[in-house]
Amino acid sequence: MRKLRSHTVGVDSGEVVLFSDYEDGGEMWTGRGQRERRRHIRFSESYRAPPNVQLALSLWDVDASTTMRVDLQPEAITKSGFDMVFRTWGDTRVARVRIAWTAIGEMADTDDWDVV
Repeated sequence: MRKLRSHTVGVDSGEVVLFSDYEDGGEMWTGRGQRERRRHIRFSESYRAPPNVQLALSLWDVDASTTMRVDLQPEAITKSGFDMVFRTWGDTRVARVRIAWTAIGEMADTDDWDVV
């Protein structure tokens, strides 16, 4: 469990169309084997420490004739942002993906001060 020291908790969120490969024959739609897409997301404000980040598929348009495989992870989480990473493999054909994200963490407070 993560305990926040501050009464100032920040929640940031958004949605991103990560790719739309069926439109131009991109590798997620036409390829096979290991494939990956990533996008860097910047928070609207920096957190005091790297926040907890959750990702969810909000649109997943796939070919139903193949096995549906997905690995969705936030990586490289910092105070100011993170990398959204979508992976698939085998014969999975993914036309497009939209991902919703939420970050929850401790924010700086106006009463905070550092002694140098």
